Amino acid sequence: MRTKPLRLQRASAVPQWKGFQKYFRSLRVLTARFLFLRLANRVPCAVMEPVDLHGWVDVFLDHLRVERALAPNSISAYAGDFARLLRHVGDVAPETVTTADLSAMLQANSGDGFGSRSTVRQMSALRGFFRFLVREHVLSEDPTQLLERPKFAKAIPQVLSFHEVERLLDAPDRSTDRGVRDAAMIQLLYASGLRVSELCRLKVDDLDLQTGLVRAKGKGGKRRLVPMGEVALESLGTYLEEVRPRHAAPADSSLFVSPRGGPLTRQGFWKILKGYALGAGITVPLSPHKLRHSFATHLVRGGADLRAVQVMLGHARLATTEVYTSVAAEHVRAVHARTHPRA
Repeated sequence: MRTKPLRLQRASAVPQWKGFQKYFRSLRVLTARFLFLRLANRVPCAVMEPVDLHGWVDVFLDHLRVERALAPNSISAYAGDFARLLRHVGDVAPETVTTADLSAMLQANSGDGFGSRSTVRQMSALRGFFRFLVREHVLSEDPTQLLERPKFAKAIPQVLSFHEVERLLDAPDRSTDRGVRDAAMIQLLYASGLRVSELCRLKVDDLDLQTGLVRAKGKGGKRRLVPMGEVALESLGTYLEEVRPRHAAPADSSLFVSPRGGPLTRQGFWKILKGYALGAGITVPLSPHKLRHSFATHLVRGGADLRAVQVMLGHARLATTEVYTSVAAEHVRAVHARTHPRA
């Protein structure tokens, strides 16, 4: 007789508990939305849809940042492309933008010093944006469908010679803490072909000195393992044992730190590399990415498998890596023309 009322109580408690679950679920959603508004300082389209182009650009940038998790540098490049669009057509309603408006903006790029590659990147940003507006039912048609893709010849990357790389690697003064750190960074950059952003984002735990591998976080958050040479391992070991403990804060896990503490920025490393290039007598303009090009080209010239180079560089497509075969072929032709008696 006692079990019956207990069953009634449990049965009556089920819909009440489901009501509480629904309440707490809605509370979590509202709390998350409130935090999003406070952090982003924007109103999502589900709450209040923007009516002008500028508002939808902000929504699309949030979509790239939150849902697609693009890197900050990619977001900045997209924002620059959309700023140019707004300057060209004005802050109008999205449905008033025509294919002719976009074509006129792209044609004006050549007069403003834009290269073909920059134009292609800008067109890709515009296509992604207007396709997003079609998916959100803001537009019924995509004005970028009839845009013609500009044709351009594939540019062959400019690289350093072996002797120039050797002079650059020998440039830092290893009797100073700054020189030991800079030598380790330059050695690692040339030994692994990392992007400068990947290099500056490295943590101490990303290095495995036992196996000689570095774990890099590339575009889209993709991670890959890249081998390092013995010379780079030796330079890194010296930096980790003798220099970094004197400058890094106890809670700082960044691999490369500035003398004042804190991670070294990619802009700061760019300036450091330029200074060493001038001191080494390298007259061609040098950037960290040119050292990455040199890494890949020297591997291909040495007979490395193209697939292996693709993995080490973190390229999504093999076609991106194939450009280094053209550089190697140009080198072979130059050697033939310089040394063959009948060339």
